[in-house]
Amino acid sequence: MQKKYLKYICLFAILFMININVSYANTFKAEITGTEVALRSGPGTNHEKKKTLIKGAQYKMVDTKVYPNESGCAEGWRLIYYEASASGYVCNKYVKVIEEVVNETPTTDCEKEMQKAGFPASYWPGLCSLKSKYPNWQFKALLTGLDWTKSVNAESACGESYIQTSESSNIDYSCPNMYGSNSTWHPASSTAIAYYMDPRNFFDEKQIFQFENLKYTSSLYSVFPDAITSVVDGARFYEVNASKGFSTSLNDACKKADINPIFISARILNELGWGKSSNGSLPTNYNLYSGTYAGYEDYYNFYNYGVSDECANTKGVIACGLGYAKDHNWKGLSNALYGGADAIANSYVRVGQYTNYLQKFNVVPNNGSKVYGHQYMTNIAAPSSEAKTSYNAYNKVGKLNSTIEFYIPVYNNMVGGGYNTQNGAVNSPDSTDPSKLAISTIVVSSGFKYSSGYISGIKPSSSVSSVKSALESIAGANTVTITNANGNAVSDGLIGTGYKVTVKNANTNETLTVVVHGDTSGDGKINALDLAQVQKNILGTYKLTGAYNMAGDTSGDGKINALDLAQVQKNILGTYTIAQ
Repeated sequence: MQKKYLKYICLFAILFMININVSYANTFKAEITGTEVALRSGPGTNHEKKKTLIKGAQYKMVDTKVYPNESGCAEGWRLIYYEASASGYVCNKYVKVIEEVVNETPTTDCEKEMQKAGFPASYWPGLCSLKSKYPNWQFKALLTGLDWTKSVNAESACGESYIQTSESSNIDYSCPNMYGSNSTWHPASSTAIAYYMDPRNFFDEKQIFQFENLKYTSSLYSVFPDAITSVVDGARFYEVNASKGFSTSLNDACKKADINPIFISARILNELGWGKSSNGSLPTNYNLYSGTYAGYEDYYNFYNYGVSDECANTKGVIACGLGYAKDHNWKGLSNALYGGADAIANSYVRVGQYTNYLQKFNVVPNNGSKVYGHQYMTNIAAPSSEAKTSYNAYNKVGKLNSTIEFYIPVYNNMVGGGYNTQNGAVNSPDSTDPSKLAISTIVVSSGFKYSSGYISGIKPSSSVSSVKSALESIAGANTVTITNANGNAVSDGLIGTGYKVTVKNANTNETLTVVVHGDTSGDGKINALDLAQVQKNILGTYKLTGAYNMAGDTSGDGKINALDLAQVQKNILGTYTIAQ
C-alpha cells in the first residue's frame, strides 16, 4: 500500500473521504536514458555484452535493488527483464526508475467480478481482456496461501526444473546437468522459474489453457472426437488405429474416467511421438500400439506405463509396456485407452493436480503429497507449450467460446505486475527473437501438420497472411516467408498446394511444401478444376506429382482412385468435408 501525504490537512481529509476504498499496487520499470547502452550478463563490464539497448526503451525490473559494481560503473547495476524470463544488468547511470501506481479499485463489471473471485488487481487487465473476447470462459482464483518468493525458491531446487535454452540468465550453473554439458537442456534458474510460475505472464488466448480444468465436459461430447483427431492426426499410432475407432473410443474412455480427452490425446502424443521416419521404417515402440505383437495380441499401451529405464534396459520397451498392459487387462482398444486415462486421472486430476500448470507446479496438493512435489514434468515450459495444443483443438472444432473453467493460482506477496502488456498479452515468448523450438514443433504448435519436407493441416481458402501469422506466433516475428508455386514471395491471397513455406528458428531454417488436400490445382480452393484433375489422373490422361499427388489422395490410402474423386465431388457439393 502507498500512503499519500498532502500539504494541506483539510484537502487531505476531503480526499481521504472520497477515496477511502481506493488502494494501489506498485510496479517498477527501467527507462534507458543513454544511447547504445550495453546489457550485460553480470554487474560489470567484465561480463559478456548480451545486446545494446536504445535510448527511451522501457523494461520490467526484476527487483529494485542496486547491485554492487564489479567493474565499469561506479553507480552500480540494475537487473532487468529484456525478454520473457531472460534478464541482464544495466549500468545504473543510464537508468531512470519509473514507479507505476496501479489502481486496485475495480471500475468495470469485469474487474468487480475478478475482485470478488479473489484475483488481485494485477490479474484484472489480462483476465478482463480475455473475458471480453470469450464471455463464457470462467476464471476461478486458486488461493494457494503460499508466499511467492518462498515458492519460487522451493521450485528452484536443483534438478526440479529444466529448460531448453542457450540464454545464460535462464540457466542455473550451480546445478549439475543430468543431461551432460553438450545438451541443449539445462537446469532452470530462479529467474526462469519465476517467469514460468507467474500466471500473469500467460494471460493470452492460447497459453491460458495451461490453467484449464482437465475434468470431462459433457456438453462437448459430440465434438471431442474431432478435437482428438485434430491433435493426433498424422501420428503413426493414430494411423494404425483410426479405422478401429480410436477417436470415438478415446472420447468414451475419457468420459468414463472424467478427464479431458484433448489433454489425454496430447499426453499420448507426448509419450509415443509422431512415429515417422524418412525411410519409412517402423518406430521402436510400434508394437506398443499395433495390437499384433506375438504373445500379446490385442493388448495396447498408449501411455508408456511400465516402461521404466530399469525395465527397458533389461527386458526391452515392448516386453515392459505390453507386460504392464497384460497385467492390468488392457486388452482391446477401448479397455487400453480407458485404463491409461483412468490411471492418469487417478494419479493427478483426482488428487488436486487438475490443470497442466499444477502438474508442473504442485502448489495445492490434496492427497497428502508434499507441496512442490509429485510433479509430472521437469520441462518448465511444458504447461505453456501444451496449452497451445488445447487452444488449437478447441479452435478447429469451433468451440473456443464454450463454457470452460480455468483455475489460476494466486500467491501471497506477489511482486510487481507480471510481464504483461496493458491488455494482458504476453510480451514474450512471442518475441522478435527466433524460437529455439525445432521446426517440426513450431509447425505442430501452430495448429498445422508436419512431415519431412511438407506442411499440411491448412484449411482450403486460408489466406497467406493467416498461415504466416499462426506460424510466427510460435516461431517469433519475421521468421516465416511464403512463396507461390512460381517461386515469388507472397504476402496476401490464398495459400494453396505447391506453395513453399520457409520457417526459421534460432539455429536453422527449413522450407516446406504446402499440401491442401483436395486442392490439386494449387489455387487454395477445392473446386471443379480439382475434380477434373483427379478424374484425369485416374484415367491416365493427366499426371499429378509430388505435393499435388498428395493433395489428390484425399482418403490417405496412398493412391488416387474413385474414393478420392467421390470425396472431392462431395466436398464441392457441401455434403462432405475433406480432412486436412
